[in-house]
Amino acid sequence: MAEVLNCRGMKCPQPVLKTAIKANTLPKGTTLEVQADCPTFAADIKKWCADTGRVLVSIVDKGGYNAATVQL
Repeated sequence: MAEVLNCRGMKCPQPVLKTAIKANTLPKGTTLEVQADCPTFAADIKKWCADTGRVLVSIVDKGGYNAATVQL
């Protein structure tokens, strides 16, 4: 089961910063689901994954927020 990080209600750049902090506390290979409603979150998490070597498994629109699944 994936770890879940709820970043709903936070504005850029907070969701990605919180993701980076959480990622550093989890073992390599862990799957992290990040939930955020910031309008730039999808683009921000894609760039963060590309910059850090994490794998963006999916981004799903959950109706009101996006859920990004990241392989750490």
